[in-house]
Amino acid sequence: MNNKMRVTSNLSAVERRQIPRHDMETFRRIVAEALSAGQRVVSFFGCKTGDAGTTELLMVLADDANSTVGLLSTVVNGSRFESMTPACPQLHLFEREIFEQFSLRPEGHPWLKPVRYPHGDMPAGTGDFYRVEGEAVHEVAVGPVHAGIIEPGHFRFQCHGEEVFHLEIALGYQYRGIEEALGNGANPRGVHLAETIAGDTSIGHSMAYCQTLEALAGREAPVKAQVIRAILLELERLANHTGDLGALSGDIAFLPTASFNGRIRGDFLNMTALLCGNRFGRGAVRPGGVGCDLEYARAKSLQKALAQGMADVRNAVELLFDTPSVLARFEHTGTVPASVASAFGAVGPAARASGVAQDIRTDHPSGFFRFAQIPMMTCDTGDVYARAYVRWLEIQQSVRFIEEVACDLPDGILRTELGPLRPDHVAVSMVEGWRGQLTHVAITDAEGRICRRKVTDPSFHNWSLLAYALRNQQISDFPLCNKSFNLSYCGHDL
Repeated sequence: MNNKMRVTSNLSAVERRQIPRHDMETFRRIVAEALSAGQRVVSFFGCKTGDAGTTELLMVLADDANSTVGLLSTVVNGSRFESMTPACPQLHLFEREIFEQFSLRPEGHPWLKPVRYPHGDMPAGTGDFYRVEGEAVHEVAVGPVHAGIIEPGHFRFQCHGEEVFHLEIALGYQYRGIEEALGNGANPRGVHLAETIAGDTSIGHSMAYCQTLEALAGREAPVKAQVIRAILLELERLANHTGDLGALSGDIAFLPTASFNGRIRGDFLNMTALLCGNRFGRGAVRPGGVGCDLEYARAKSLQKALAQGMADVRNAVELLFDTPSVLARFEHTGTVPASVASAFGAVGPAARASGVAQDIRTDHPSGFFRFAQIPMMTCDTGDVYARAYVRWLEIQQSVRFIEEVACDLPDGILRTELGPLRPDHVAVSMVEGWRGQLTHVAITDAEGRICRRKVTDPSFHNWSLLAYALRNQQISDFPLCNKSFNLSYCGHDL
C-alpha cells in the first residue's frame, strides 16, 4: 500500500482502514495525476460515515496496464465540494449521482442535473434542457414513450433542418431502487435482484454480485464452476451481439440479416437454456459457484448446437458486410474518436470500436479467464461500422473459446459454502459483460453485513457517447446510432 491509494486487484477484498483517506485538495490532486497517467474511473460514490453532517466519497480507479485497482477516499463536511468534472469528464455522471443521492453539491460542475430523479417530487425527464438559439434552429423531443416494447427514455434534439447540433438524453423512468435493496444487510434475494439489473445481462451482473460475496468471504468458486460461468458469459455475449447485428440490419431495411439473426439469437439463448433451464441464465450463477452442471452428454449437445449456430450467423453476417449499400450507411456515421471515448471513460465494444484497447477479460482477468484468455478485438474508425464489426469479431472469438473449453471440462464440485463475510472490508468485482465493463462494489459493516453496494452498468459510462455521436449527423441517423450502442435504460436507472 502506498500513501496515495490502496493498490489491489480485481476480486480482492481490502480492509476499509487500509484505504487512504485524504483531504479534498489532496484527493483531487491524486485522482488527476492517476487519470493523466492513463488510469480510469471505475466507480465514484458516497457512503454515510456515521458522523452527522459528513459523507465519505470513495474512488475506485483501474490501471489496465498493470492489472491493478486503486482505492482512495475523502470526507466531505457540509453540503458541497469542488467538482472534478471540468478537468476529468469521466466523473460528470458520478458527481451528479452523488449530488442526487447525498445532496452534496459539486461546485463548478458544468451541467448539474439529477441522473435518475429517485428522490423528491421532481419526476423523471423534467428540468432544464440545453438549448441552441438561432434562426431556423428547432427542437425535437422524442419519448419517453416509444413504439413497440422499447424502454422509456427521453431524447431532446437541437436541430438546424435535419442536422443535429446537440442531443440531450434524460433517463430515470426505470428506477427501481435496486442498489438500496442490495445494500440492505444480508438480503437473501440479492442474487435474484442482481439478475434483474439489466435483463439481457443477467449472467454478467449475477457474476459480479456473487464474486463480491466470494471475495468478502475469502473463498473462490470451484474450478468447474468457474469454467461454466465463463461459458455462460460468452453465450450471453453471443446472443446479444447476434441480435444487435440483426437489429442494425433492420434499421437500414436490410432484411436478410435482420430476419436470420433474430432467429439465430434465439438459438444462442436456447444454448444457455440447455445449460441451466433458462434462456437468459436465471439461476445459473450462485454465490460460491453455479446452480447447473455441464456433464459430457450436455457438453456434446452444446458443441453441436454451437457449430450450427456459428455456421448460420457467419452466412448472415458476411452477407451484411459484403453489401455496398450497408457499408454506405454504416461507414462515417456516428463517429466517436478515441480521444473522446477515453475522456468520457467509454467501455466495452463501444470503446474498442474507437481504438481504445480495454477489456476486463484481458486487463483484469478473474475466474477461468486467468487461464484461458480471449484475444481483444478492436477497430479504430469509431463509427457505426466499427461498432458492428467489433461485435462480429467478438462473436467469432467467443465461439472459439467455448468450443475449446467445453471439450475438456474438469471434474469437481459445483459450489462451495462461503461462510461469514469479513467485517469492515471493501470488495470490487469487474466483469466484461457483453456491453462492456460492469462493476459491483460491496462494503461490509463491523458485523460483516453488507451496508453499501455500488453498481455501475456499462451503459452508465456510455450514454454520453451516444449524444456525442449524433453531433453534426442527420436526425434520421439517430435510430442507427442508438442501436449501434444498444445501451440499457434499466441498467443505467437501477
